[in-house]
Amino acid sequence: MATTSAAMEPLAIGIDIGGTGTKFGIVDRVGNVLFSSEMSTRKHAEVETFIDELYHHLSDLIAKAGGVGRMKGIGVGAPNGNYYTGTIEYAPNLPWKGIIPLAKMIEDKFKLPVTLTNDANAAAIGEMMYGAAKGMNDFIMITLGTGVGSGIVANGKLVYGHDGFAGELGHTIIIPDGRMHDGTGKKGSLESYASATGVRLTTLELLEKSDQPSWLRNVPVDEIDSKKVYDAAMEGDELAKSIFEYTGKILGLALANFVMFSSPEAIVLFGGLTKAGDLILKPTRESMEENLIQVFQNKVKILVSHLKESDAAILGASALVWEKQ
Repeated sequence: MATTSAAMEPLAIGIDIGGTGTKFGIVDRVGNVLFSSEMSTRKHAEVETFIDELYHHLSDLIAKAGGVGRMKGIGVGAPNGNYYTGTIEYAPNLPWKGIIPLAKMIEDKFKLPVTLTNDANAAAIGEMMYGAAKGMNDFIMITLGTGVGSGIVANGKLVYGHDGFAGELGHTIIIPDGRMHDGTGKKGSLESYASATGVRLTTLELLEKSDQPSWLRNVPVDEIDSKKVYDAAMEGDELAKSIFEYTGKILGLALANFVMFSSPEAIVLFGGLTKAGDLILKPTRESMEENLIQVFQNKVKILVSHLKESDAAILGASALVWEKQ
């Protein structure tokens, strides 16, 4: 019986490892996530038991998708993942410390080729293959979540640097001697201000320094987060609006620096904070343009990723497989 070409079409496996959970799925060449699931990262003190559980779950999905023969390879996005060495190195938010030869361990278990990079680079490749940056050779991907991640694409290639760790724009110092970043011990980094964590810290500082009335004063300190600030701003709370204004101003300043470095066609924003829409995008755009020299002004688009957040991590990781071809 003849099989259709679609039935024989090669597929890729995408794995996104986060500090709390790991998402994984099987993706076709055009970016349809055919099967996906997730599991806990945090509960595995040993990386070996983590890979065993991952193998158990993925074996079921591989069988549903037509067997291991259809799998072209595995792409993995992970914090501090090194594209060159296939290792995760000193990831502060993962349970396994030191240098972990993750790509080799997964390859040995699954008997499939494995490509590893850091999570933000994987997101950038996904965006270039399936998302807002499709067809672009020069763009910067910024993920605004608990932290600030980034991937830089220049001349159609991801910038990895000599050691595989290029593109840590979230750790660039935007305010000299500014806010302390607990994870790195450095002061004034972009991540300390323009992440969900940064929005929370700005809120706590403003509530303490000013006596401006705000609905946020009714929220217990340990419950204040960027979502509560957004809700307050949408209700017209002036203090909450000024928090997004301030965050956008700092983000825009940082983006101006990044634009003058690599002259991208667009900056693609992704992650939880983008849900604040114009509350954060308007001050970000204004601040970026204000800080650019004339030759760069009004040239660079700020786009919000249109990939579904639940699929984006898996798509980005799986895109590594196709990119390797």
